Amino acid sequence: MFSAMLLTISVVALSQFAVYYWRALVMGVAAQPVSERVLEAAQVPAGALTGQHFRVFAELHDLTPDLRPRNRGLGFVRLYFHTVHFFGKTFGRFSASIAEWTEREAVLCTRYAAVQIDRRLQANLALAASIRSC
Repeated sequence: MFSAMLLTISVVALSQFAVYYWRALVMGVAAQPVSERVLEAAQVPAGALTGQHFRVFAELHDLTPDLRPRNRGLGFVRLYFHTVHFFGKTFGRFSASIAEWTEREAVLCTRYAAVQIDRRLQANLALAASIRSC
């Protein structure tokens, strides 16, 4: 009995650490500046990113080719966005603080997607330049 309880506590603690670590990585990427050309492609005015723009950036991310061998998609970020969005729609009407938190998290996901698009474009331009120089 004691070993099962210890295993459960360990698994929960490890899961919590994994979620916090993943979120810190997402925040680190989202903190980088978003280029004007990505905002222009999404038809978003500079400095006006909201959670509503996530779907636009997700579609742009799907349209942007990734020429690097490691394919980095938006899988977990999409899942996190949809979970937060559902949570906000369900419980946001009861509490203003929950609504504000869900909007902040949605903006975080939007910024992450925009930075990932910019990274893909930079990598593709660098690859095209290296091919031209051969």
